[in-house]
Amino acid sequence: MSEASSNDTLARLAEVLEARKGAAPDSSYVASLYHKGLNKILEKVGEESVETILAAKDAALSGDCSELIYETADLWFHSLVMLASLGQHPQAVLDELDRRFGLSGHAEKAARSQS
Repeated sequence: MSEASSNDTLARLAEVLEARKGAAPDSSYVASLYHKGLNKILEKVGEESVETILAAKDAALSGDCSELIYETADLWFHSLVMLASLGQHPQAVLDELDRRFGLSGHAEKAARSQS
């Protein structure tokens, strides 16, 4: 998948997530999450994080990463719902990753701890 199509996927998803904010809770899963509030969304992010970790451990043993990919998609999706609920667009995360590109991870971490 190219960078452009990845960004297109994120942009399309961001549009859908934004559109669901005003929708009736029974009209979609995302609308129901928004209706339940940030705590429910955060609960889902936590749940998906644990499921991703467990899938990674299973993949390390079995060599089959299909469940890991599935769970990572769930984690990313719910993270995007979280960001959208707080008025943030996925581009902000991409911009932050771009900013870090070429930086030493050790230097970046040290800079954060000095703040």
